[in-house]
Amino acid sequence: MSVGLEHFLVVGAALFGIGLLLSLSKRNIIGVLMGIELMFNGANVTLVAFSRFLEAAEALAGQVLVVFSITVAAAEAAVALALAMAFYRRRQTVDVDRADVLRW
Repeated sequence: MSVGLEHFLVVGAALFGIGLLLSLSKRNIIGVLMGIELMFNGANVTLVAFSRFLEAAEALAGQVLVVFSITVAAAEAAVALALAMAFYRRRQTVDVDRADVLRW
């Protein structure tokens, strides 16, 4: 039995679904960020799988897109963690429900 496109799509959808569940159910900022990163990784698995299994004019287009996506996800994680640290220093909590006020 060989691993086909369907297997990768199921793994990508599962990662995306778990990430969505995490980001919607967690109350602290770090849990929400972990869910968002899982959703990015699920999308990246899907992009690489389509690039690998579908014949396209550009063979490496999917992999290049995933490299850019990983770069954007790393930048997003750095900025989000900096905001979470600033929020914690100001409010002494990482509870997302306390972040409803835009004024410090």
